[in-house]
Amino acid sequence: MSTELPPVAPEVLAEAVENLTPRLRKKLDAATEGCAAGAVLAADGTVTLRFGEDALVTLSPGPAGTITTADQATCSCLLAPRCLHRAAVLGAAPLADTPPEPATTAEPTEPTDPTGAAEAIASPTSPTPPASVEPVASLEPAPALTAAQRRAAGALWHVAAEALAAGVTAGGAVVQAELLRAAHTARLAGLPRAEAAALRVVRGLRAARDRRAGQRLGDLTGAFRELLHTAGTLASGSADPALTGTTRRAYAPGGSLQVFGLCREPVLSATGYGGVVTHLLSPDGTPYSVSDVRPGGLARARGAGSASVALGGAALDHAGLARGGLRIVGATVSPEGRLGAGRGVRATPLPGTAWTEQPAAPLFARPAAEAVAELLAAPDAAESALLGCDVTVVGAAGEHLLVRETRPDAPLLRLLPAHPHPELAHTENLRRIASYPGLLLRVLGRPDLDRSATLRPLAVGPVPGAEHTLRLPEEWLGRADLGYDRLQGAHFPQGGAAPVALPAAEGPDPLADSPLWRVRRLLETGVAGGRRAVAEAARGRESLASASYGPLRRAGLTGAADLAAALAAEADRRPRDVFGRLADPSPDGYAWAWLAAATHLAAAERCLIAASWAATTNAGAAVTGR
Repeated sequence: MSTELPPVAPEVLAEAVENLTPRLRKKLDAATEGCAAGAVLAADGTVTLRFGEDALVTLSPGPAGTITTADQATCSCLLAPRCLHRAAVLGAAPLADTPPEPATTAEPTEPTDPTGAAEAIASPTSPTPPASVEPVASLEPAPALTAAQRRAAGALWHVAAEALAAGVTAGGAVVQAELLRAAHTARLAGLPRAEAAALRVVRGLRAARDRRAGQRLGDLTGAFRELLHTAGTLASGSADPALTGTTRRAYAPGGSLQVFGLCREPVLSATGYGGVVTHLLSPDGTPYSVSDVRPGGLARARGAGSASVALGGAALDHAGLARGGLRIVGATVSPEGRLGAGRGVRATPLPGTAWTEQPAAPLFARPAAEAVAELLAAPDAAESALLGCDVTVVGAAGEHLLVRETRPDAPLLRLLPAHPHPELAHTENLRRIASYPGLLLRVLGRPDLDRSATLRPLAVGPVPGAEHTLRLPEEWLGRADLGYDRLQGAHFPQGGAAPVALPAAEGPDPLADSPLWRVRRLLETGVAGGRRAVAEAARGRESLASASYGPLRRAGLTGAADLAAALAAEADRRPRDVFGRLADPSPDGYAWAWLAAATHLAAAERCLIAASWAATTNAGAAVTGR
C-alpha cells in the first residue's frame, strides 16, 4: 500500500515554484508526475522521497497533519530549498484546505492561520470588460471594498485569465502555482470567496490533467466561471460587499438545542477520507449535522455508520442518531450547521420522530418544483439542502431509476445513486427498488442541479396511508438509509405490482434537447485546450462555432448565438505590433468574452432545469423555447 503525501498549504507550494529558475520550471511537470509513488512513512510521522543517491526530500507535517510552513519541507541536495525535487514533491501532494479563523466569542476548535504574516499586494491594472461584452453584474459601487482588495482581485483576475487561455493542456504546475499565489494574496486582503474559487480551479486542473475517475470537465468550467465572475466584479469596484465572502470560522456557541435525526449518509473522498454525516433538524426546521470523517477510505465510510457519536458524552451511535434525537446544552455550531464536540458540550438522547411528524413533515409538504426553484435562486445554499417528495416507481432506464411525483401533471424524475461506489449500498438498493414498478415511495435526497429533474436519494420510506409501499421494520422508524441499510424482499409489498402507466421513453429533457449544448461544448473546448482550441474551432466553414449559430437562432436563443460568435472571434484575434508582426493577444478580452457566454449559459440552463421539475407541459415548452 502506497504512502499518501500530507496536504500542503497553497502558499507553501506557490513559494516553492516561484523560487525555481526558468529552466527548472520547464521540468517541473515531468518531475511531479509519479514522484509520490516512492513515498515512505517513518515512525515519527515524517514522509520521505528519494531522488537518486544525493537528494532526499523530507516532509514533516505539523499537528494537524499538513505542511503549513516552508521549513517543514526540506531536501538534502545542494540547490535546496530552491530545488526541483522539493517543488515536485510539494506539487504532487494534495492541497490543504484554508484553516478556519477562530470565532470571536468561543474557544477555537480548529487551527488558525499558521502563517500569521502579512504580504505586500501587487497592483496590476484592474480588468475592464470591453465595450462589446456586457458586464457580469450591474451593481452600485461598494464603499466597503478597499483599494488593497481591488488590487488583489485584479491580480487574481489576470492570473485566472491567463490560466483560462492556457487551458488544461498547458495548465501545469507553474500556472497552478501562479493561481495559488494570487489566491493567497486574496485571502490576506480579506477576499475568502475569491480564494476559495481559485483553489477549486487549481484542484480541477489537477484532476483533469491526472485524468482522475469522476472528474468532469463541466465542473472545471463552472469553477472558472465562478472565479472570473468573482475576481472581475471585485476588481471593478462595483461589487456588492457580500461578494467578498465570509471567512470559514471555528465553532461558535449555539446555546441549548434540540435536534432530531433525518438520515445518515456515507462520505468517501478521492483523497482517502471516509466517514459519515448524520443530518438533523431542530423543531423550527433549522438543519444541522454531525460528521465523523477521517482518513481511512472505504473501510471507514462503511464502518462509521454504526460508530459512536462523539458529542457531549451521548451514548448513541450514528444509526441511532439518524432515527433519534439529542438535547444539547452548551452546543457549538459551525456556520454550515455542523455540531461540534467541545469540552463544555453535554448531550442527552431523545426519542426520534417519524417523517410524518414535526420537524420533518414540512420537507414533504410542497411540490418538489417549488423547492428546486428556491434552491436555484440561492445556489450557495443548494449544496447541502435536502428535498423530500412522494413518488411512484416507474422502472429502470439506463443508469437512472425513473419515478413520477404523486401529483397531477408531474414530470418523470430521475434517481441516481448519491455515491456510485459499488461497495456502498446506494446502487444495489436503487436496483432493487426499480424491480417494483408502481411502488409508492417517500424519498429524501439532494437535488442534482446540474441535471434535468434528477434527485440523488439518501433515504426512503413508506408513503403514509398507501397500500403498495415499503414495509420496514418498526425499529427503523419509517425510513431506510440507502447508503447503509440494505433493502430485502421482505421490505417490499407481496403480490403483483400495482398498475402504473409506463412511458414510451424517458420523456422530454429540456437541458439535453436544447441546442445550448453547442455553447457548452464551445466553452468546455476552451477549458480543455485553451484559447488556441477555441480559435481552431472557429475556423472553417464547418467549424464548431459557426455550426452552432443556426440551431441556436432557430430556437430563439439569439443571445447565446451572439455571445458564442463573439467568443470565437475574440479567440481568433491576433493583434500586430508597431512593426506589423503578429503579437500575443492580452488574455483579458478573451476571458471577458468567455465569461459572458458562460454566464448566459448558466442562467439559461437554470431556467431549463427548473422547468424540468415543473409540470410536463411546461417542460415540453421549455425545450422548444416557447
